[in-house]
Amino acid sequence: MSQAGAMTGVPPSTRQVLIKIHGRCNLKCTYCYIYEHVDQSWRRKSAVMSDAVVAQVAKRLAEHAIERRSSGFEIVFHGGEPLLAGPDGIDRAASILRDAVPVPLSFTVQTNGTLINPAFLDVFRRYGMRVGVSLDGGQEATDRHRRYADGRGSFDLVARGLDLLRTEPRLYAGVLATIDTANEPVQAYEDLLRFSPPRMDLLLPHGTWDRPPPGRGADQIGTPYAEWLIAVFDRWYDAPVRETSVRLFESICDLLLGGPGESEAVGLGRDMTVTIETDGSIGHNDFFKVTADGGAETGLNVFDHDFNDVLAHPAWNVPSGLESLCATCRSCPVARVCGGGLRAHRFRAGGLDNPSVYCPDLLALIQHIERRLTADLRRLRPALAEAVA
Repeated sequence: MSQAGAMTGVPPSTRQVLIKIHGRCNLKCTYCYIYEHVDQSWRRKSAVMSDAVVAQVAKRLAEHAIERRSSGFEIVFHGGEPLLAGPDGIDRAASILRDAVPVPLSFTVQTNGTLINPAFLDVFRRYGMRVGVSLDGGQEATDRHRRYADGRGSFDLVARGLDLLRTEPRLYAGVLATIDTANEPVQAYEDLLRFSPPRMDLLLPHGTWDRPPPGRGADQIGTPYAEWLIAVFDRWYDAPVRETSVRLFESICDLLLGGPGESEAVGLGRDMTVTIETDGSIGHNDFFKVTADGGAETGLNVFDHDFNDVLAHPAWNVPSGLESLCATCRSCPVARVCGGGLRAHRFRAGGLDNPSVYCPDLLALIQHIERRLTADLRRLRPALAEAVA
């Protein structure tokens, strides 16, 4: 073990590794936090991850698996647009990793969906690779932001790719939508449901106190994102049959009921995602790119550093629990559920010791869900008491 790895307080292992198999994209989405935000580090990195870099990543993961007795890793192929690497590129990368790492690997690819074709499906099948697709709703909602550089919309190609992916249900991980409050919420949700996603991620657009997200100013008046999400929550929660899993809603429900939650957007868990850029540099979670140019960079790389160095780095070796939150958050009645929101959304010049720029939205959403759950539990109490008796 390296000296850094022997430090007290270092987390025991990492599990999710996000690999930037391709560093460019065929779309120019207006809200993209990689290309269109404050961070422009992508310009300084190679467009494609070479087989040599993949092999070095595999070597480091193999070392880590043996030393930390890992039960396996979640490998997420990401970008940019990872499918720009082509079916052969995805196949080679997965093969190199699978053959070198002596523990189970689960593969996921997060794509904009425009390039999905039968050749890619063959590769996905070979590795049991789960596929998540980014889509914001129907044609109008999607094409407002998810466009090509020449202004053409992407919806038709994404819909075609999703229709093909749906023929392989075991490979279909779900859809990821960035919230735009200009979209009617229930309509956007139902448009996404038409693609039968097993899971849906609804993401707040990335922003900070210095660069607030659309409709979210420094005055903290109003709750536009909570109102949007509450409308979708009620539609989802009141459905007579569960139509899909919505990770944000289920995480909040789990946390309110004493569980751990599964979303990095809420809760007090420690985010242990490690990002490997195309040139082999090791970064923190991509969402830190919204804080500053190079905001996710750590100075580490897979050639000179192992995963003990990663886990000892301040980016991951951070406090967890209530002590990780600012004083304002620690005094909040929903602090254990909210967890201060996504860490990058707390950023203001000088650091992260702030509430989320989405603070009033998170408070309103969590309190609404709490009221709904409490009312239902009260209605169920007599029946539960009778069953126990």
